[in-house]
Amino acid sequence: MKALFFSVSVLTLACTAAVAQPLPQPSAPTPPIPAARDIPYPGTLKLSVDATDLQRKIFEIRETIPVAKAGKFTIYYPQWVPGGHSPRNDLDKMAGLVITANGKRLAWTRDLVEVFAFHVDVPAGVSELQLSYQFLSPVETKVGRQVMTPDIVNVQWLQMGFYPAGYFTRQIPVEASVTLPEGFKFATALETASTNGQTTTFKVTPFETLVDSPMFAGRYFKSVDLDPEGPARVRLNMVADRPEQLDFKPEQIQIHKDLVQQAYKLYGSHHYDHYDFLVAVSDQLGGIGLEHHRSSENNVGPKYFQDWDKGAVGRDLLAHEYTHSWNGKFRRGADLWTPTLNTPMRDSLMWVYEGQTQYWGNVLAARSGLHNKQQSLDALAMTAALYDNRRGRDWRNVADTTNDPIIANRKPLSWVSYQRSEDYYSEGQLVWLDADTLIREKTGGKKSLDDFAKAFFGVDSGSFTPHTYTFEDVVKTLNDVTPYDWSSFLKTRIEGLSERAPLDGLTRGGYKLVYTDTPTDFFKTAETKGKIVNLSYSLGFTVGAAGLLTGVQWDGPAFKAGLTQGQTIVAVNGETYDADKLKDAVKAAAKPEGQLVELLIKDAERYRMVKIDYRGGLRYPRLERIAGTPARLDDIITARK
Repeated sequence: MKALFFSVSVLTLACTAAVAQPLPQPSAPTPPIPAARDIPYPGTLKLSVDATDLQRKIFEIRETIPVAKAGKFTIYYPQWVPGGHSPRNDLDKMAGLVITANGKRLAWTRDLVEVFAFHVDVPAGVSELQLSYQFLSPVETKVGRQVMTPDIVNVQWLQMGFYPAGYFTRQIPVEASVTLPEGFKFATALETASTNGQTTTFKVTPFETLVDSPMFAGRYFKSVDLDPEGPARVRLNMVADRPEQLDFKPEQIQIHKDLVQQAYKLYGSHHYDHYDFLVAVSDQLGGIGLEHHRSSENNVGPKYFQDWDKGAVGRDLLAHEYTHSWNGKFRRGADLWTPTLNTPMRDSLMWVYEGQTQYWGNVLAARSGLHNKQQSLDALAMTAALYDNRRGRDWRNVADTTNDPIIANRKPLSWVSYQRSEDYYSEGQLVWLDADTLIREKTGGKKSLDDFAKAFFGVDSGSFTPHTYTFEDVVKTLNDVTPYDWSSFLKTRIEGLSERAPLDGLTRGGYKLVYTDTPTDFFKTAETKGKIVNLSYSLGFTVGAAGLLTGVQWDGPAFKAGLTQGQTIVAVNGETYDADKLKDAVKAAAKPEGQLVELLIKDAERYRMVKIDYRGGLRYPRLERIAGTPARLDDIITARK
């Protein structure tokens, strides 16, 4: 009894002590950073970039920031990437930051919460801060996108400069300059103020405009005027790894000229005082397709001109990024527009920003000749099949995928067909095809989504001041084109769940999605470009080099057999793997009494035999004309006169 009493007493004392001990409480919040105000900044920033260190791929940067008074001062390194829709700017690659004033070094501290913000105490009598630092661009692809090669430099001002907190970026003037390697020529939407040797100084511009005006520079450079008689200069500026990659034919340039004219016919406006396509014909510079208001960054690969007949896949890139001058840069979702580059963006209307741009980009590619009719139809068939087989659509709507730039930032996914990944792009394309064909049907062909484009994107021609919109604005403009319950139409397709993709636009357009045992030329080109064998619609996987599974379709035959991406096919039906043997095995399994496909799979250090229960033969998507119906899709992709 005494032992029990002693134990209870000790427990009671321990509990009493525990109750008496204070519980953790949150620390005091960090001091707030001054809120941005829409007033002019008192002074002009000066930003100088030395981009000559091609061997080590280091940008040396100097910046002068005027200050109006002594005391605490905060500068921002840009965090949110316009066009990237996410907080992904490369702060980790900014290094060596030293701040001085009147020749004396000042200590700086990074904000504990907003790590893109840096604080410094400005001494009395100081009128400007001098910053020096480096941007350590990636030296190999595993570190990040290559922006410096021996022959090309891509200057993205977003990565180069700081700006003072407390002001809208449109109110902060900056004079930028860049020093390039000997012999390099460049293109940018910025306007030149002066040139001294290899150093170019640009006219003073708002910081907001500076970061929206990147530069492509190169040893091998050509520039072509695409619209000499037009309302604003439009140039195709090209850099390359080798000079012969810039040998183009007149008819290829004419197609790019036609792209400009077809865009003008579609939108009935322009929203720039000049426009520069920045085009890298390269496999050394990192891949990019990024929109800006008066320019776009595009990497089209090293054989863009040389292998024109074989390069249709992805050739809608310039049409897509050009469309963004109207859709995304000029007209912009109200919750996406922000006063600074460190204010969080909200991507809820990406299905308009990117979805309708994906639609018009493909339409303009067809109307201009970047794609011929068959290539356009085949590309659409691939999109329709891909999203019709997205099993993630059973649990996740398109609207939720607008958060993907922030959630995933395009990191590799294990089960993309189930997780979904920025599906607002191409499923958005299907939704807008649905809307286009419905307008055509309801108006007897008198109106179309072209009328929406003119009304929505064509306002205030010549202005490049962003014009924001809401969901209600989209619905109103659609109703102005033709009355309908557009709110329900869009909400059902964007916010609802559906087992199948929205393919009514195909049917109304006069086509249906079918599967045959022979791939289209466009499909085969996509396989070649992606270096894969695509059996997504039969066995349910894609295969890369040396038999490596690069993707497995959720709930498909391979999935049910226990396969995942990252595993390797070693043998097919007892014979060493190659792509033709695999396809032959799929065809053989479809015959009466045919043997099921049996694979020897290597999974890390283990091997196992897998039999796939599938007898449907090879299946590849294509569009088939529906006899006796209006060919509205043909009209949509036909060039406007």
